[in-house]
Amino acid sequence: MHVSESKIQVRYAETDQMGVVYHANYIIWMEVGRTDLIRDLGFNYAKIEQEGIISPVLDVRASYKKSIFYGEQVTVRTWVEKYNGIRIVYGYEVLNDAGEVAVTGQSEHVLANKDTFRPLRIKTAYPEWHEMYERVKKKPE
Repeated sequence: MHVSESKIQVRYAETDQMGVVYHANYIIWMEVGRTDLIRDLGFNYAKIEQEGIISPVLDVRASYKKSIFYGEQVTVRTWVEKYNGIRIVYGYEVLNDAGEVAVTGQSEHVLANKDTFRPLRIKTAYPEWHEMYERVKKKPE
């Protein structure tokens, strides 16, 4: 399993009046992690968008364990949790400055035609992505 790591400095605008990161910002950070993972694996999401392909979110979940505060630097760890050739589930951990898991999450996506929103079989449309995701996805325990 390949795990990508993204470093993010918590900005003041991402916090509430108590200096705690607002819950919705973790979803944005997960997107940063996902796009960094795709790039780390050698692919370019912007390029497939230029080809008329999008990757809509089908589901997203976050479980909050510890607060993160203004001024901290977080690490977003991202990996391919599940992949079946059409649906991709990405896994996430957001670590605080002390290296503790503050948030865990998952997001589920497909690749789809921008005009029709019809999902694509990744194996057919992007065989190199398919092969890589098969190689790096989390193995069943």
